[in-house]
Amino acid sequence: MGKLSQGRGRTAWARGNATVSPAAKKGVLIGGALVMVAIVTAAVVMLTGGGSTAASSDAEPASTAAGPSDPASAARAYLLALAGKDAEAAAKATDAVPGAAVVLQDALATLRPTQLTAKLGTVGAPQGDKATAAYTMTWSLGAGRTWTYSGNLDLVQAQGTWRVHWASSALHPKLEAGQRLTIASSDVPAVVDRDGKPLVVSGNGGLKLADDKAFPLLRSALTGHGQASQAFAVERVDSSGKPLETLFGNPEGDHKPATTGLSVATQAAAQAAVDGYRGKAVLVALQPSTGDLLAVAQNGSVTNAASAFSGQYAPGSTFKIVTATAALEAGLVTPDSSVPCPLTDRIGTRTLSNEGFDLGTTTVHKAFAKSCNTTFARLASQLPADGLAKAATQFGLNADFGIEGLSTELGRVDPAANADEQVEDGIGQGKVQVSPMGAAVMAATAASGRAVVPRLWEDGTKVNTGYHPPSASVLSALRGMMREVVTGGTATGLSRSGTVFGKTGTAQFGDGAEAHGWFVGYRGDLAFAVFLEGANDSKPAVSLGAKFLGEL
Repeated sequence: MGKLSQGRGRTAWARGNATVSPAAKKGVLIGGALVMVAIVTAAVVMLTGGGSTAASSDAEPASTAAGPSDPASAARAYLLALAGKDAEAAAKATDAVPGAAVVLQDALATLRPTQLTAKLGTVGAPQGDKATAAYTMTWSLGAGRTWTYSGNLDLVQAQGTWRVHWASSALHPKLEAGQRLTIASSDVPAVVDRDGKPLVVSGNGGLKLADDKAFPLLRSALTGHGQASQAFAVERVDSSGKPLETLFGNPEGDHKPATTGLSVATQAAAQAAVDGYRGKAVLVALQPSTGDLLAVAQNGSVTNAASAFSGQYAPGSTFKIVTATAALEAGLVTPDSSVPCPLTDRIGTRTLSNEGFDLGTTTVHKAFAKSCNTTFARLASQLPADGLAKAATQFGLNADFGIEGLSTELGRVDPAANADEQVEDGIGQGKVQVSPMGAAVMAATAASGRAVVPRLWEDGTKVNTGYHPPSASVLSALRGMMREVVTGGTATGLSRSGTVFGKTGTAQFGDGAEAHGWFVGYRGDLAFAVFLEGANDSKPAVSLGAKFLGEL
């Protein structure tokens, strides 16, 4: 097919006039008109920012010096300029240059495409001085963000020149006068707590804690689990900026946030409690029914970032939970059995004493509530060498869990090497070691009566070495004694904090001149351990526990 232009068409007709009959002339005129319509209608042009043009037809509508002389050329000029991100040139291809320039410049500056591609589709036959042309625009707005839509251009002819009739729909078919295209981009939740509160957000800066002060010990675990995402959408807004419609993308983000069992409310209470203590304080809270880690907090005085999860400390009298369990299981005593509780007692080569009290002959449950060292050291001496180790295993202290995002060590309780070591282990001294995390698992086991698998994420913990809890009958007896610790024993400072069960502990370390303070216990479906490094007394741990529960 030959290239056609309006001028060459007239010359060809004049040349043929000398040899063609009148009837043939009429046939040529009609046929020529049909051929021109077919050429214009069939043209499909791909236009990119680089200015390249690929056509499905050899048709090349001509233009005059004043401007395009046919609708296809006018549409192509507009789309080619827009694809080249040249708002001024695109505006000049319309019949409203200033107004078009403002809208197009604003859109390009706001959306900032890395590339624009325009496809010129079907161009309709002119109806007088009007015509329409289909178009498809593709905006590349960043990695994985390709926005494609189709619309129609209205074209008008004036003084022999065709131009795009300007309307906002020439930019997007849904855009109306006075409206703009905007980008909605913001941080979105990547990890949320058990109540749906954001813990980690994702945005232009990547993954970060929603609140730097919340869960500082879990920063790596939380951000490592979150999936990078960002709310990104192209929106149609009115003149005041009010969103009218999302045209592309998702203002809520691309991914559903991961959910952890952590609790923002519980963490806030735990952090407030430890921050109010002048010394070194750690608090770990678990949900016994699920094993969910609810909160983990330590104050600025604690220099070891791993103290809560894997720090190994003598548990002191909190370990009497284990000793009492072993004695009950061995049939040595019941909670109501009569036992001696002298001020001091020599057992083997070891002389033990209580903290300034002598109960004489008393019951096991009262000796437990008052934390009688002489009573439980003697009970420990009557157990098999592996008796304490077996009982400790039933509370998870020898378990091994691979918790996603955390490195933990719950404790270490081995069979005693000799009788003296067993006596010392019986009151939480000797070689017995427990972390605050392990102490919380011990309390959670007592509360739930089941093996507790600590976790941050559902199905996010691998059980390397599991355990089986004590029998229901033994735990029932133990719970009664743990309750008496609060109602009439060493933890009466928690008596107004609801129905709390627990055990206090003071554990010497180093050369014995200093001691740690502990409280381990539970209330309802909340188990927790308070550890005060070098506190020299358990009373501050009880007070801190009461503050924690009070904050909740």
